[in-house]
Amino acid sequence: MFDKILVANRGEIAVRIIRACREMGIKTVAVFSEPDREALHTQLADEAVCIGPARATDSYINMTNIISAAVETKAQAIHPGFGFLSENSTFAAMCKECNIKFIGPEASVIDALGNKANAREMMIRAGVPVIPGSDGVIKDIEEAYAVADKLGYPVMVKASAGGGGKGIRIVRRKEDLETAFESAKSETKAAFGDDQMYMEKVIEHARHIEVQILGDRFGNVIHLGERDCSLQRRNQKVLEEAPSPALSQETREKMCHSAVLAAKAAGYESAGTIEFLYDRSGAYYFMEMNTRIQVEHPITEMITGVDIMKEQIRIAAGEPLSYQQSDIHIQGHAIECRINAENPSKGFAPCPGLIDYLMLPSGGLGVRVDTAVYEGYEIPPYYDSMIAKVIAYGKDRKEAIAKMNRALYEFIIQGIDTNIAFQNEILNHPDYRKGEFDTTFLEEKILAE
Repeated sequence: MFDKILVANRGEIAVRIIRACREMGIKTVAVFSEPDREALHTQLADEAVCIGPARATDSYINMTNIISAAVETKAQAIHPGFGFLSENSTFAAMCKECNIKFIGPEASVIDALGNKANAREMMIRAGVPVIPGSDGVIKDIEEAYAVADKLGYPVMVKASAGGGGKGIRIVRRKEDLETAFESAKSETKAAFGDDQMYMEKVIEHARHIEVQILGDRFGNVIHLGERDCSLQRRNQKVLEEAPSPALSQETREKMCHSAVLAAKAAGYESAGTIEFLYDRSGAYYFMEMNTRIQVEHPITEMITGVDIMKEQIRIAAGEPLSYQQSDIHIQGHAIECRINAENPSKGFAPCPGLIDYLMLPSGGLGVRVDTAVYEGYEIPPYYDSMIAKVIAYGKDRKEAIAKMNRALYEFIIQGIDTNIAFQNEILNHPDYRKGEFDTTFLEEKILAE
């Protein structure tokens, strides 16, 4: 096992990693940008190293500075969390060259799965159902027109190297295709340095279902059930729950089996997530694989009792999985609400600033809050607006909703705007209560009203 791990991230995920390491008896090194000097993760870690100014490209995405910090502090491994460098194969390769363990899959696996077009071909060979789409990347707009005509509108133009909702455009009319294609190319080039695009048929009114998997270097792969991540705004998840209220047990077993097949086809080692679209007919299709820990991993931990973070660290240290598939039992229901520093009434504009007063709803059975904010902390304007995750667990979905409502009622934060009231609106919508929602729900049922 590692003696010391450098945490190459910030915010609640950095705190989550540091806490897991402390429980495992592993020392930690926090890295921080200048505005994060007083951040909670820098205070909780055993050591902290400044890696640059505010801009992420100069600090949290500065590979040289992060590797230098690891070498200087004699850290044996780097945990990238999510976002930033978590799915960057160049960084994973740099770690390996410097004899530092990257806590995640090998660079070659990140490359193979990070390119969505390549991953799609891999899944076809493995027998995992995929969305009808282009055969590989689209070379130019003429080929895009031909593929769209073959698939039939609406179609989705997607970046091969995309993520976080970037480089995605839905096209419903032929005359809109060229503009969408070129703007998606430009966006993904700026975000990921790669403008390769592919195309898929749009599956209307689908659910976004993902399966958590764990794989070790000995070829063992298990799943931890699924999460329903259909509640999204502009391709960004807002609220997630596990298990999905839409799946029959038969479909659940088939989908989870497909996820294991997908991970084995990739030779996957670490924690990862296979994402599917699930349509009204009961069919499901592979979308992509995320080669990192997910924001929403806590709800899976709540219904399985598996500490995914600790398991990911053990896998990176060369240990076999602590569990077999027969050890995994899904019990109860869990919901996660992402609390963001933003103003929903002003187009969800980010709202950085000083937190004057804070009361977290951390009391009571079945309520968990993952956060890095505290009273007197000033939220910087340079990074993602998510400031906390509230997770509620109940014996069933009805109880989980009731606990989340209670938790949000007790979550008091002053000095900044948040989306807490927006989350309450979702939880108390009659269609959500009935479990009747898909990826269009927020736009059509909440924001349109």
